[in-house]
Amino acid sequence: MRGPAPEPTVPRHTGPLLTRALAEALHGARAAGAATWTGSFDLGRSETQVLLDADAWTYAERRYPYPGRLKDRTLYWWDGEDFAAVSRFSGALIKLVPTEWGAPTFEIDGIKMLPTARTSPVEDARRKVALVEPRGRIVLDTCGGLGYFAGCCLEAGAARILSFEKNADVLWLRTLNPWSPDPGAAEAGGRLVLTHADVAEAIADLPDAAVDAVLHDPPRFGIAGELYSQAFYDQLARVLRRGGRLFHYTGSPNRLTSGRDVPREVARRLEKAGFQARPALDGVFATRR
Repeated sequence: MRGPAPEPTVPRHTGPLLTRALAEALHGARAAGAATWTGSFDLGRSETQVLLDADAWTYAERRYPYPGRLKDRTLYWWDGEDFAAVSRFSGALIKLVPTEWGAPTFEIDGIKMLPTARTSPVEDARRKVALVEPRGRIVLDTCGGLGYFAGCCLEAGAARILSFEKNADVLWLRTLNPWSPDPGAAEAGGRLVLTHADVAEAIADLPDAAVDAVLHDPPRFGIAGELYSQAFYDQLARVLRRGGRLFHYTGSPNRLTSGRDVPREVARRLEKAGFQARPALDGVFATRR
């Protein structure tokens, strides 16, 4: 299959991730005279016992200084010199944000990119992925983000996932997020192809009827209007085989302030492109006619 080359494998972060609550627990255990403390340093994926000394603590046979005062709603990683916020600024502030569910969300200039108010972002992704029934199928994941759609497709037995992510800083967040799937991991079995590219351009290189299902989770319209355009929906129809399924996240932006119904607008454009479409969850579910 023609298309952009996949993103080269980037080393995954294996050190501890800290939140304010976790740092306070470490300080509290030391103050209480404890020699060890057990907790999760990978956002709830596992628990590890660390050794506590007066001036440092040991995780995975490496000593770290006790962190200073950390901020709420911020994750910290060891950058080789100190515990630094998991964030980058290159035109916009992109930040990994902890949640009560373990799996983090991320923000761009303070705007949360994933729903987390009522459920884990991974569980939210799992429900949406189930709509396209990925088992044994080739799935196009248009806007990879933290990779939760792709991870749920792997979990559900997809044959192959073609995932695109335009933002290099988001790809960097993935290397620090224990909940983001690793394309090079044994459990992925080479099924996840992650490409650093703008899907609005890269989709032109995919052959006709190349995929069996599509997951489309674009940024809001004001940031990436081209991913809501008739031209892009025509391309989605071209690369998706007849009978293939699509889920398009839309949310309900501007409904209260302007009365605009973005899901219905999207459904109309998808119908024009050759889909049968209807509202589903917080977006639109469609089938290629």
